Amino acid sequence: MKTNAVKFIAVITFGVLAGTSVQAQTTGSIGVSTSPPIGFVQFCRDNPQDCENRTFERSSIALNEASWRKIVKINADVNREVVAVTDQEHWGVPEHWGYPDDGKGDCEDFVLEKRRRLVKAGFPANTLLITVVRDQKGDGHAVLTVKTDRGDFVLDNQEGKILAWRDTGYRYIKRQSDENPTRWVSLGGIDTRTVASNR
Repeated sequence: MKTNAVKFIAVITFGVLAGTSVQAQTTGSIGVSTSPPIGFVQFCRDNPQDCENRTFERSSIALNEASWRKIVKINADVNREVVAVTDQEHWGVPEHWGYPDDGKGDCEDFVLEKRRRLVKAGFPANTLLITVVRDQKGDGHAVLTVKTDRGDFVLDNQEGKILAWRDTGYRYIKRQSDENPTRWVSLGGIDTRTVASNR
């Protein structure tokens, strides 16, 4: 118990120093409406309950030891339970978004499952944003950004630890709007390798 509390305090202190949100650090095309990723529109057709087209007030999760523990557990559970496979291997198509109910999926499916479990655990959907990035290899990748009062954190199937967004080494392309989950906004292509080197 004491070890978990120490870890939580260390992470939260780091989160405060690492800083704020993705949106607060970007300029230029940030916040401009952009097209949704391939596969998202069909996912919404198949799962309309998860893509409600309405406006929300911006909010963030109050990050404390209890909420952090839930986030860490759900992230670890999904990463452990779902076997990573490409859509081509799984479905025979280049891109398919869906819940990994058969225990298999690619990065978007990990994200969708984490978001589903976090919503079920009581976290507001508009604080859990599907985010498209370029990873360290330059490949397209999806992660879940969790908006908290201590900054934005990233849940990722390529990384076991939950990291502050600035510490992922990713280039941020776009994500769901926190005001309407059916709308997507640009993140200006901010490169966290550049952000880290300028700290």
